[in-house]
Amino acid sequence: MHLTVTFNPAVDQTLQFDEPMAPDRVMRAESSRFDAAGKGVNVAQFLTALGTDAVATGVLGGFTGQFIRERLTADGVSTAFVEADGPTRLNTTAVADGSEYKLNHDGPAVDAETVTAVVETVRERDPDTVVVSGSLPPGVTTDAVDALASAGGWDTVVDMDGDALRALDERYALCKPNREELARATDADVSTVEGCARAAAEFRAAGFDRVLASLGGDGVVLATASTALHADAIDVDVVDTVGAGDALLAGALAAWADGADDATALQTGVAIATRLVERAGTSPPALDNLDTRREAVSVRELSV
Repeated sequence: MHLTVTFNPAVDQTLQFDEPMAPDRVMRAESSRFDAAGKGVNVAQFLTALGTDAVATGVLGGFTGQFIRERLTADGVSTAFVEADGPTRLNTTAVADGSEYKLNHDGPAVDAETVTAVVETVRERDPDTVVVSGSLPPGVTTDAVDALASAGGWDTVVDMDGDALRALDERYALCKPNREELARATDADVSTVEGCARAAAEFRAAGFDRVLASLGGDGVVLATASTALHADAIDVDVVDTVGAGDALLAGALAAWADGADDATALQTGVAIATRLVERAGTSPPALDNLDTRREAVSVRELSV
């Protein structure tokens, strides 16, 4: 079982406009939607949609927290959240004239008692894999992530900001930075795919068994103890990139859980992420014809 931990979940509001954004005027959205989100929440949704046993936990509060609980339950996602003071944050993405504008809240402060309750919740569930994803709210440091990694015998996966990745002290099964996060974590030149692969391979020594780096239109790099692989992106019309990295991670984790090799895991992750970016919102996309989409992803070995 996979258990995702989101210390700073969010309700994602996506607004689409049929004209460019402009200051000092009222912009009226052509359409809008609300999704239960936060990186770990997204991963739990995608894993569940893929038929992989998953539970979402973390910290929720207020009317926005209740919305996330209700939406996940309606979608068949198991939950075990800890209640906290203050409403869960609301993040807004405005899509207009081919551009995205993101307005994110920091989230409410979380105290040490609540962090301890999250660690105890994970320990009680005793999962095979713990996935800690997303930003840390005020009051929570990377010590909480290390505490989760050391609280049991599970594999721990992290998807966090590059500075946070550098601050971790425990050993982790996998980390999933994007290109910018990989650059911040390593101070390396990531302007090329090969540079990203070298940076990912070197970063493994900082405490990660595998590094899975998402590179946007340049695809994905996976560095392991024995090799570095690159998967090409699929050329599609991109509508909304929010949640693409979470879809990639969930697809790879689900494939590995089914016994797939690394190349197939990369193909699965890219296929699902591609489906997601073709429409607005962060809820799981339709997964029909996934085999065909997976086969369109080319994977090659890199020299690092």
